[in-house]
Amino acid sequence: MENAELDALLTPEAMRLLDELDPVETAADVARSVSRLRAAGHGPDLVSAVVGQVRLRQRAEAKFGRFAQRMLFTRAGLEQATRMSVSAHHAGRFARAGIGRVADLGCGIGGDALAFASLGLGVLAVDADEVTAALVAYNLSPFRGEGPGVEVRHGRAEQTDLSGVDGVWLDPARRTGGHGETRRVSASDYAPPLDWAFALAARMPTGIKLGPAHDRDALPGDAEAQWISVDGSTVELVLWSGPLAREGVRRSALVIRGDRAHELTAPADAEDEPVRALGAFLHEPEGAVIRARLVGDVARSLGAGPVAPGIAYLAGDAETTSPFARSFRVREVLPADPKPLAKALRERGIGALEIKKRGVDIDPAALRRKLKLQGPDSAVLFVTRIEGRRAAILADRID
Repeated sequence: MENAELDALLTPEAMRLLDELDPVETAADVARSVSRLRAAGHGPDLVSAVVGQVRLRQRAEAKFGRFAQRMLFTRAGLEQATRMSVSAHHAGRFARAGIGRVADLGCGIGGDALAFASLGLGVLAVDADEVTAALVAYNLSPFRGEGPGVEVRHGRAEQTDLSGVDGVWLDPARRTGGHGETRRVSASDYAPPLDWAFALAARMPTGIKLGPAHDRDALPGDAEAQWISVDGSTVELVLWSGPLAREGVRRSALVIRGDRAHELTAPADAEDEPVRALGAFLHEPEGAVIRARLVGDVARSLGAGPVAPGIAYLAGDAETTSPFARSFRVREVLPADPKPLAKALRERGIGALEIKKRGVDIDPAALRRKLKLQGPDSAVLFVTRIEGRRAAILADRID
């Protein structure tokens, strides 16, 4: 979004059109909406801004629910924004720690700042991009003048005056700048730099949002590292410092499924269980559990163990489940080579197959094409290594 589109968008006329425009889901819908608005005499900047926002609001419902229809976005800002289900947990931690005013540095379109403000915390929202700062000012406008107040600034995190701030939420830019297509950058090119962010966390209560695959060896040893999974996807790693970090906790896995949340905490990486032979059940730990290296604790709770060293599939015979793993009932072990595997699946009438892999170099999509599935039944196929050999395990998901 360029400044001309922004200026056109932040007008009463644009807001009226946003509320009136029909859903825009396909290329044909876009063409139809653009033609109608242009025929009504609206300028190109206004039409582009309004149609673009309608599309972004529809996509944003997955992260923001009904609140998306009262927010403004850039494409990059929406892609990088924290889900509401996650930002609510961030805000709750600040509130429980007694933080009265939070500086949200690198606030983006304001997902976390909205959560802070909704809990009655004072918010200083700062973003280095001028257009994004203008959009977050609009998104936070319902909280202006309420409670401890909300302030939005256009500026760099490193240059922000933090006087009067009790704690900091920091989301370093991990992608190139821009409002559309962006690309990831290496950790050494984050903005603000991680050295600056870690130094800040050492002197005041801070939460730092990072990618879930961030190098564990580069994490500060005195911070609590919390990995978060949402509905099966591992979405982020947060480092907590000062009173925001819990005593005795250095590793945690927060697993959110729908409107329910479960957390596993530990003072350090968990010790792994010994390898076990494949049994009646197979368990797949959540990504947050694997990233936090707490698989051993989950294995012990399930009476299970890994099928091979370093493979995060857990074999067991007890019919137990856990909020920290997906569980499956094993049918049988099939040949791993595509031709005999395809024949076995056809004989069993399996036409719908979810393919999972660990420890093997295969492309599930390419394998699916080779299998030429057909039949009324469905199943899950695990392709992994057991006793040094490739194995294909056919199983059924347990709800």
